[in-house]
This record gives sequence, C-alpha cells and structure tokens, in this order.
Amino acid sequence: MLQEILTVAELNRLARAALEREFPLIWVAGEVSNLVRAASGHHYFTLKDTEAQVRCAMFRSRAQLLPWKLENGQQVEARALVTLYEARGEFQLTVESLRRAGLGRLYEAYLRLKEQLTAEGLFADERKRVLPRFPRRIGIITSPRAAALRDVVVTLGRRAPQLPIILYATLVQGTEAASQIAAAIQTAAARNECDLLLVVRGGGSLEDLWSFNEEIVARAIAACPIPVIAGVGHETDITIADLAADRRAATPTAAAELASAGWFEAAAEIAGLASALRNAMRTNLERRMQRVDLLARRLVHPAERLAHSKQHLAHLASRLAGAGERLAARRQQRLAELRLRLARARPNLEQRRTRLERAAAGLAALNPQAALARGYALVRTPDGQLLRSHQQLAAGMLLDLRFAEGGAEALVNRIIPD
Repeated sequence: MLQEILTVAELNRLARAALEREFPLIWVAGEVSNLVRAASGHHYFTLKDTEAQVRCAMFRSRAQLLPWKLENGQQVEARALVTLYEARGEFQLTVESLRRAGLGRLYEAYLRLKEQLTAEGLFADERKRVLPRFPRRIGIITSPRAAALRDVVVTLGRRAPQLPIILYATLVQGTEAASQIAAAIQTAAARNECDLLLVVRGGGSLEDLWSFNEEIVARAIAACPIPVIAGVGHETDITIADLAADRRAATPTAAAELASAGWFEAAAEIAGLASALRNAMRTNLERRMQRVDLLARRLVHPAERLAHSKQHLAHLASRLAGAGERLAARRQQRLAELRLRLARARPNLEQRRTRLERAAAGLAALNPQAALARGYALVRTPDGQLLRSHQQLAAGMLLDLRFAEGGAEALVNRIIPD
C-alpha cells in the first residue's frame, strides 16, 4: 500500500496545527536579542537563555500596549502561543504580552498582600473616612523633586489658591522609600497641622511603584487619623496604598482636584450667585431709570402746562369753528338742492291751463251731444246696436232714435240706397 505523499506546505500546516493544539498560552522567560522593529509596527526578536533560543513575533496591536521600550539584553517573561511560521518552516512564539523578568513574582506578592489585608477589613468601605469638603490646610506626601508635586501645586493654585500647603518630603522609589513614606504619614498625623493628606507619585512600572505596595505603607495610611487621598501612578495603576486610602484618585492631578472640589464648586457657585446678583441689580437699576425718565416726562412746569392747555383750547376752538362752517356750508348746499328739486317739481299753471282748454275743446268736438245739438240723431236697433249704414236696415225693422233732447221710435218702411 502506497503511503500518502505530503507537500511541504501541507506538512508545515499540519505541524502548526499540532503545535497550537498541544500547547496553550504559556509564559516563557529569556533574554531579548536580535530585536527588529518593522515599519509596520511589528516586533521581531529572539528569546534566549544559556542553552537555547527561539524566534518570537509580537504584532503591532500587542507591541503598542507595552508601557516600556523593548531593548536588546532585557530579561523578560513572554506570554506566548507556540506555533510554526509555515512560509519558512520556522518554529516560533507569537507573543501576546511581555513583562520584565521578576515582575511575575512581584505581582504574586501584590496579590497575596491584597488578599491578606482584604481579609483583615483594611480596605472595607465602612472604615473609610469622609473627606472634608472645605479643608483648611492640605499636606502632601511625596518627593520634593517629583513631577507629581508640581502637578498638585499647580492644580491647587488654580482651583483653591487660598489653601495653605505643607510638604512632608520622602523618597517615593527605592528600598528605603516604603519606610520613609510610612514615617511621613505618621509625622503628619502627629503634628496634626492638616485636615487632609495627599499621598502622590507619578507613573512608572510595577517595580517603580512597589514602595506603595508595601504593607508598612498600607497600615500607616489605615492608622492615620487624617483622611487620606492616594494618587499613585496612572489610571491603570492600582496600588495597595490606593486601596487603603479613604479615596483613590487616578493621578496626582486628579487627587488635587478631588481635594479642592468643595472650594472649587463653592467658588463657581459664588461666582454664579455674584453674576446673578449683578444682573438682578442691573435690571432693577434699568427699570428704575426708565421709571425716572417716565416721571420726568410727566413732570411739567405749571406755566408750560397752562400754555399747553391754551394751545390745546385754541386748537379745539379752531376745529369747532371749522366744523360750524362746514356744517353751515353743507346745509346751504342741501337747501339749494331742495329748492332745485322743488322748482323742478312745481307745476306750470298757465301751461297746464292752456293744455286743459285744448283738451276740453277737443273733447267738446268729439262729444256726440254736440253733434246732436246741431240736428243729428243716433240710430240704434232695439238691442242698442248703433247703425252707421243703410245696409244694416231691413224693412219693418223697429229703430230707436236719440236726439239732443229726447228720442223716438220709428218703423222702416223703405230703404233708400245712396
């Protein structure tokens, strides 16, 4: 039976899958050498010890999270995935994170102390003291040369310049720093010069900040009768001192802001009230000034008032006279119109009399009685039909004759045509 023949690419792919399946993420310690920072942001280096070495790749997304600069010769601990770079068939580690050698032991010590003090109730909320809203004097526990001191002083000067500051100088790094920090806290408590303490230090590595993870510092903070704000390192740095303090601030500047919050808010509130008061006074003053202007306009000398009244009276008299004249003119015009209408409506008696006489004469001419008076007669049938022609007659017809005075009946004997 023939065995299956693999290509090199297939072999490397199978080897890579087997390695990644067999090995989970592991921590590997060694010295950095042959470091190359690619333009893409990836880091390539060799991790070695006295007997062996292994190629490592740390991609940009991971490398940019390093809080310190990676250099050749550094002793580190790498959390990495065991794999194979298929293109060249090279065994290598894909590094997820790096820490300086020994930091693992420090972190384990940090966790043990944190667990111990938590069990004792040293970090319990019920033992935390309330910070004074308006501290009268603030103590600062830090190094005189620390940048943290400058940040705190500048912030307090900007937000609460009236606050006195007392510096309790101490080392903040090194083998003697923890005991000095604890002693400074105890000195501040014994002098009782302040009503609020700030324990501050700038950022650094876990080793740099280790003094603030010592038990002696935590117990000094917990035993201090003065409320304590801890502002150690950056926002991501949480030390044992931060946990033991009454309040933790992300940075020294944040600690100063927290300490001066009451004064700063009060100043802002007072400024707001002062502004509101100024606006109210300005509004009230403007309203009163407008009232004075109005009263001043209404305040007139009697002689001026009398002159104004005379002028007004003369104006009214002029208007009244003009109104009378206009009324008289309108009435005269109306009277003329009525006269014209009356003249048009009045009858002409002479003309009417002449017309009447003509009409009477015409009527008299047409009066049949007048014709009868001249010797004519009206001839009607017995039923009243007026006869105008001999053709309407018939022999033996009875006729009714009407004269100017009286009448007669006649019998037709004979008809005489024209």
